[in-house]
Amino acid sequence: MPESLSGKVVLVTGGAKRVGAAIARRLHREGANLMLHYRGSEREANALRGELNAARADSVALVQADLLDLAGLSEIVRNTVNRFERLDALVNNASTFFPTPVGEMTQATWESLIGANLRAPLFLSQAAAPHLKKTGGTIVNITDIHAERPLKNYVLYSIAKAGLVGLTRSLARELAPEVRVNAVAPGPILWPDDDAFDELSRQRIISHTPLKREGTPDDIAKAVLFLLVEATYVTGETINVDGGRHVAL
Repeated sequence: MPESLSGKVVLVTGGAKRVGAAIARRLHREGANLMLHYRGSEREANALRGELNAARADSVALVQADLLDLAGLSEIVRNTVNRFERLDALVNNASTFFPTPVGEMTQATWESLIGANLRAPLFLSQAAAPHLKKTGGTIVNITDIHAERPLKNYVLYSIAKAGLVGLTRSLARELAPEVRVNAVAPGPILWPDDDAFDELSRQRIISHTPLKREGTPDDIAKAVLFLLVEATYVTGETINVDGGRHVAL
């Protein structure tokens, strides 16, 4: 087993499926113990816990929470430390994504998109910071290439992810030198479950991506692993994992 993450504890939000599950599998393969957060994906969360614990007993636990519940965010961190007695890394992966064109934005959509994509990472990081300082830990935020180049009709989502990039830089300064804070910005990796992008839209996006193909969830997971383990002199940075799309937008 690689020594890099052996015995380390990582909290992954939105860790039950899609990119979050790929991150969980990759980090677990490298020796990490995991607290996997989920909101509504109980079946997927239990299945993933069973899969990973079968590979290494008692190495994965679950915590269910709504990240819009501000009061409950510190409890997620407490549960993690109580279960594993330490915290070495926080991966703020959980996200909400849906369109909010001008004229259709409401307080409810603001709360959902800003709450999940920006407020929750901020307050989870704040709760985790004392524990991460003890272990010389790391935070990795999952942002989006549209934090820099806003996606049309996704005003609130783009604002939230732009704020998350700003949060990454700010916390890198605030939590140094004990804690490193970085981000990964995915491009076309997985399409939304709600079919918001039809086949024509998908092909148009891929055609404007320099590498002319979609990425995979494991591409994101490998970037997260790099930031957690290898990038020991890197903080405040965002790695675009998007096939070069950010230079072609």
